[in-house]
Amino acid sequence: MMRALIVSVAVVVSVAAAIGPLRAQSGYDRPGGDYARAPVANGDPAVCASRCEHDKSCRSWSFSYPPATGGPAMCYLKRQVRPPVRSSCCVSGVRGAGVIEPRYSGGLEYSIDRAGGDYRTFETKPEPRGQACAEACQAEARCRAWTYRRPGYGTVGARCYLKNVIKPPRHRPCCISAVVR
Repeated sequence: MMRALIVSVAVVVSVAAAIGPLRAQSGYDRPGGDYARAPVANGDPAVCASRCEHDKSCRSWSFSYPPATGGPAMCYLKRQVRPPVRSSCCVSGVRGAGVIEPRYSGGLEYSIDRAGGDYRTFETKPEPRGQACAEACQAEARCRAWTYRRPGYGTVGARCYLKNVIKPPRHRPCCISAVVR
């Protein structure tokens, strides 16, 4: 009995070491195996991670951004750790995951809104990284920063805001921003 427990612990430790630190994965879903789902009124993936942490049956979770057609963001709790599948709709993680979205990745500021300073705004296709915003800002010398607003957060479609003034960052799950110059 004790030997089986030691072997089980050793397997868990070696698997955890191979995986690395637990992190939520932005841009991934864990489809299937849901035992509970609930809307997330403020649209923040951290709420879903917290729900999993406080539910003893939860082993993994998926957060789905609000759909462009309307409706709330959703949290799906799972009794098993399902394999992640690349999908821009979602953020997913396992119980104990500490990071919901990267704060900075290649200059991108995830879950950051730089409200104000807009000189031009336009609707764009939904994208996981706001690429159309980044390209538009790079192409215009007067653009110093940009914010991409995901669809479903106050607008039906995705929107890009080009800025000639750099405003302070504010944590808001609706957006991805970047300072260019």
